[in-house]
Amino acid sequence: MAQVKLQFGGDVKNVTGYVDGKKLVLEIDLSKDFGPSKSGKTQVVATTGPGARIDGGILIGLNVNRKQ
Repeated sequence: MAQVKLQFGGDVKNVTGYVDGKKLVLEIDLSKDFGPSKSGKTQVVATTGPGARIDGGILIGLNVNRKQ
């Protein structure tokens, strides 16, 4: 089955991915840093913001953070 690249909108940072059949595959560069989280307790590595939509009515809400 062919892979379908995801098209995120909104405030997505450092997240790319694709759907391969019934699997969602995400790629995140763990070396990135987008500054402090809202709480200030962690550093933001990647985020999809409040929710990225993909086909089939699926919503993704993802935050990847690193301890200070």
